[in-house]
Parts: sequence; C-alpha cells; structure tokens
Amino acid sequence: MTATVIAVLVAAVVAFVLSFTYYAVATPFERRRLGGAAPVRDERPSPVMIVLELARSVLTAGVLAGVARAMDLSAVGPMLLLAGALWLAFPFVLLTGSVLWDKAPGVTATVHGGDWLVKLLAMAAVIGLAA
Repeated sequence: MTATVIAVLVAAVVAFVLSFTYYAVATPFERRRLGGAAPVRDERPSPVMIVLELARSVLTAGVLAGVARAMDLSAVGPMLLLAGALWLAFPFVLLTGSVLWDKAPGVTATVHGGDWLVKLLAMAAVIGLAA
C-alpha cells in the first residue's frame, strides 16, 4: 500500500472518530436550542450505517488527497488552508442554502457545519503529515 492510500484510510478513521465525539458533545446543545424540533440521534447506528459513513470519509479523504497532489501540496499548513477553502465552498454553501431555501434550523446547520470543518481539518492534517 502506498503512503497516500494509508494516509487516506487513517484520515477517514480519524474523521469518523472525531465526528462521533463531536456529535456526542453538540447534540445536547442542539436539543436545548430546538427542543422537540431537534433531530433524533439517540439510536445506535447500524453496522451498515457505520460502513457507509466510513466509505463517505474515505471518499472525502481521497478527494482531498487527490486535489492536494494535483496542487503539489506537501505540508500541513497548505493542506489546512485547502481544507478551509473546501469547507467554505461546499459544506458551508450547502448548509447555508438549506437554511435559506429549505428552512432548516440554523442550529442544526451550524452543528453539521462544525462537524464538516472538524473532519476536513483533521483529514488535511493527517494527509499533510504523510506527504
């Protein structure tokens, strides 16, 4: 296995663990703000959901690594800047659009946006350290 493949797999697992932890902390805040309108996240995810979430993380880390390679980025600092730019261009834009056009609760969008920012920065750091 190449160093990039290993970095992508490690980044995906790190992002998965951080995301799990993030939602454990953020969900009670969201519930306090939204009350009964808060999404229910009490259920333990099924094995299929876990595999699908890991696959999503592998895909995201793989794309991040591919863009970094195309841009010839090989250090943590530039990788973190790339992650921040990608977060603004995609999760931030999509989530603010869901609030604006679909009337999604701003608190929920903020929770999801924070999760994506944490995941992208963590993936970028892992991939940048491996470069």
